[in-house]
Amino acid sequence: METNHPVSESMKSEIVAQIQRIESTHDVTVLYACESGSRGWGFASPDSDYDVRFIYVHRLPWYLQVSHARDVIEMPINGDLDINGWELRKALGLMKKGNATLIEWLNSPVVYRADESFLAQIREAAQQTHQSERSFHHYIHMARGNYHEYLRGETVRLKRYLYVLRPLLATLWVEQGRGVAPIRFSDLVDALVTDPALQQSIDELLDHKRQARESQYGRPWPLINQFIDTELTRLESVSPPTHQKIDFSVLDDLLMHIVLKNS
Repeated sequence: METNHPVSESMKSEIVAQIQRIESTHDVTVLYACESGSRGWGFASPDSDYDVRFIYVHRLPWYLQVSHARDVIEMPINGDLDINGWELRKALGLMKKGNATLIEWLNSPVVYRADESFLAQIREAAQQTHQSERSFHHYIHMARGNYHEYLRGETVRLKRYLYVLRPLLATLWVEQGRGVAPIRFSDLVDALVTDPALQQSIDELLDHKRQARESQYGRPWPLINQFIDTELTRLESVSPPTHQKIDFSVLDDLLMHIVLKNS
C-alpha cells in the first residue's frame, strides 16, 4: 500500500470486520471493496474520512423475484468511517450507462477485499464498454461545478483545489483519447502536466494538503488558478470524443457467471 494512501492496520482490521458483518447480516458475498475519495486519489489529509465502497452479489433466488428489491447496502456513518455498496446487477447497469465513479472504484490502489477472478473480469468489461463521451461530461461537469462554487474567494480550502484539478485532468486524459482515466492523482499529473513551474506548484499544494486538516483554508495559488481558467475556457469549445458501437453483452455474461458461481 502506498505511503500517500495511509490506512492503519487497526483501521484495516475494522473495515474487514465490517465487511464480514455485512455479508453475514445480509446473506451476500462481497466481491470487491476499496477506498474511494481522497485516500483512493492519493491526497488524503491526516483526518480524512475512510470512504469504503463495495460490490456484492446475492444468491440466485434473489434474482428470480418479480418485485424489485433494494440494491444498495448503506452502513450508518461511524466517526470517520463511511461504508456503502452496490449490488452487482446495479453496478453493471451503471457501467452500461457510463458511470465513471464505478470505474474509479475498480482501479483504486487501496483494496480491502477482492475476488481476483471477478476483479479481472469486471475490469476487462469496463475497458470494453468504456464510453469516452460520458466520462468527458462527468469530469468536466465536476471540475466546473467545484471551481465556481469553491475557488472564487480570497481564501480557499486546500482540498477544493484538488477536487477541481483531479476531474479537470481526467477530462484532459479522456479528451486526448487515452481511455479510462486513472484514479491516482499523481498518474494524471505525471502524464499531463508538462510545465515545470505548474508541476512544482501542484507538488507544493499536495504537500500542504497531506499535512493539513480537511477544513484548512489557505491563499489562492495563482499559477494553478491560471491553468484551471485556461483549460476550462478552452474546453467550452471542445467536442467530447465519440465511441464506436459497444457490445454490452459482456455485462450480461458477467452477471450470469458471477451469480451462478456464488449460488
